[in-house]
Amino acid sequence: MNQTDKNPEIRSDVPMGPAIGLLELCSVARGVEVADAILWQSDIELLCATPVQPGKYVMLFTGSVQDTTGALEHGRELARGDLVDQLLIPNVHPQVELGLRREGHINGTLDALGVVETKTVASAVLSADAALKRATIDLLELRIANGLGGKSFYTLTGEVSDVRASVDAGARVAEERGQLAREVVIPRPHPDLVHHL
Repeated sequence: MNQTDKNPEIRSDVPMGPAIGLLELCSVARGVEVADAILWQSDIELLCATPVQPGKYVMLFTGSVQDTTGALEHGRELARGDLVDQLLIPNVHPQVELGLRREGHINGTLDALGVVETKTVASAVLSADAALKRATIDLLELRIANGLGGKSFYTLTGEVSDVRASVDAGARVAEERGQLAREVVIPRPHPDLVHHL
């Protein structure tokens, strides 16, 4: 895995939440312009604003619900036809931040593994948040765009019934947005698979 296959770097000096917003544009130039405009418009913190594959631009920001909503609305107006996807999560689950920052491998065995793959970054983050709020599960990873041709995915683990319920909830969110690529639940994954997650 090279540097361009990793998630964009998210600022470590700013905590995520209570609300997060994300704008995903198909133009890098317009993305930079929108990122500047929302910073001037609203009292938000930009967690990351960067090009991602394949030539898209993603900005993830945080603040109060009111400020995050205002930034999202202003950014959406400026983005116009360059907007690919967006999200607003008023009360983001804490594991979303951990999933975006995760690096390394997992040791041990898993009772069940769930994977949800989406066509956009925003849909993956929104879907993962919904999955985490559905049942008691752990988010293993939340990979966005880079090294994936612009798609995103996340992996979950826990008891089989909880993983199945969470994957269903997350997949439903992505499907309602027309952005679900695929979802799977694997009960008792092979122990060797864990080393590759």
